[in-house]
Amino acid sequence: MQLQQLVIVWSFKFLLAGAETPPITYPFTETCAAEGSTVLLPCSFTPSTKVIGAEGKDPRKIVRVLWCRNHPICQGTAPSVFDSEASDTDSRFQYLGDKKGICTLQITNIQLDDAATYRFRMEAEDPAGHFTNRTGVTVRVEENPLMRVTGSNGSEVRGQTVSLQCTTSSCTFHGLNITWLKDDHALPETGPTLHLGPLTAKDSGNYSCALGTKRRSGLFRLQVEADSAGGTSHVILAVVLAVLLVGIALIVLFFLIKRRRAAGRQSAVKRQRSDAVLPSGHGGAAQRTDPNTEDVSYAAIHFKASNPSREVQSGADDVVYSAVVR
Repeated sequence: MQLQQLVIVWSFKFLLAGAETPPITYPFTETCAAEGSTVLLPCSFTPSTKVIGAEGKDPRKIVRVLWCRNHPICQGTAPSVFDSEASDTDSRFQYLGDKKGICTLQITNIQLDDAATYRFRMEAEDPAGHFTNRTGVTVRVEENPLMRVTGSNGSEVRGQTVSLQCTTSSCTFHGLNITWLKDDHALPETGPTLHLGPLTAKDSGNYSCALGTKRRSGLFRLQVEADSAGGTSHVILAVVLAVLLVGIALIVLFFLIKRRRAAGRQSAVKRQRSDAVLPSGHGGAAQRTDPNTEDVSYAAIHFKASNPSREVQSGADDVVYSAVVR
């Protein structure tokens, strides 16, 4: 008898040791939401496995998934907000998962009465695969929360990126129906975070976020300034261009002066040559400049016009005359 009881106890322990607890994971176990917002409850699960002879184990097939509210094990007559086998569930509760591993629940237009603890349950082909995570996710709903936009100091540099957050004073949104406005004009982006960039001057303006059509945050002023590095580069480029222009002007001026000086020297050489070729009777300036040359020229001219030539001619005449007389 004792041996039989011992075998039963050890068999039971063996079964417990071999049994697997299928995990159901929630990234967070509590959250808060503003009334009228959309709440996302992320969830994932892994079905338990079953032994198939000597070949190994296979995961059990899940045939039913459901989310319940304020019930510890979520079975039987427990009130459920979603049931894969029911067709009359509230349309505000949408199941974004499947029967293989994703069990995310989305609650749209959440109300104050929706504040509760939500738990996920999966059911397999045989009862051994049924499981409920009793931890669940507790949702707290805030009425008329004060919304605001947070980010940097509001002054950003062109070309950078910036993220604006839509938050409340009491909790952080896990919502999807947050809309954004710039200068009272709706933007296509939605969600609690607005990403902008690369920034340009057109991104400057007053930004705000809204929760549906009921609530809206205050204005957040975003001013996009010119890139300081880019401004410096433009200044450097302007200085370089100015230096190049001045250098080109100096080079042109240098060649003009050099050309004028060369032309002046050529003119002086031409004047000297012309003064040396002209007679002394033409150009009094040459005579005044070189008196020695004037004397030599005069002596030569005087010698050619002297009387001895006439004496020679008359002597010749005498000879001719004497010959005739004879």
